[in-house]
Amino acid sequence: MPRYCLALDLKNDQAAIAEYKRYHVKIWPEVKQSLFDAGIEAMEIYLAGNRLFMIMDTNDAFSLSAKAAADAANAKVQEWETLMANFQQELPLS
Repeated sequence: MPRYCLALDLKNDQAAIAEYKRYHVKIWPEVKQSLFDAGIEAMEIYLAGNRLFMIMDTNDAFSLSAKAAADAANAKVQEWETLMANFQQELPLS
């Protein structure tokens, strides 16, 4: 089973981080479905300070580019991504 590990930084604001966590307690059903449809079988997210680490276990057919294309065509996923972008900042090395 392929495994992908991704990282990003949240804005260094404890109130914003708390709100970000609240959203992720119950992600929108359309977003959750998009993960399963793409072939993501398990996902874990860890927070260290304001840095997030996401670990995804996928099926063999999973493709990051196909997931990105499907997300771009899904209005609800785009709405979620726009909302989550308010809490995120670029990694210094990206």
